[in-house]
Amino acid sequence: MCKIKNVNVGIKKLDFSTHRGKLVAFLTDGREVIVPLSFFPDIKNLPLSKRKEWMILDEQFFTFAHLSRVYSVEDLMKIA
Repeated sequence: MCKIKNVNVGIKKLDFSTHRGKLVAFLTDGREVIVPLSFFPDIKNLPLSKRKEWMILDEQFFTFAHLSRVYSVEDLMKIA
């Protein structure tokens, strides 16, 4: 994969345990983006144990071992 043009921020890590029912993305510029899992139904349907199996790709994309979909930092920023 390659980086998205005009996007200068990346994803460092994801967290699903701090805020119930929410996805927290820690960005490379120090910001934290918190979004309801209801905006990502396929992630919401994963059991918590499977949500822990996330992967960050090129700092700007993330996916899960048990999902075929790839999300981007742009997906998070559109919602936040």
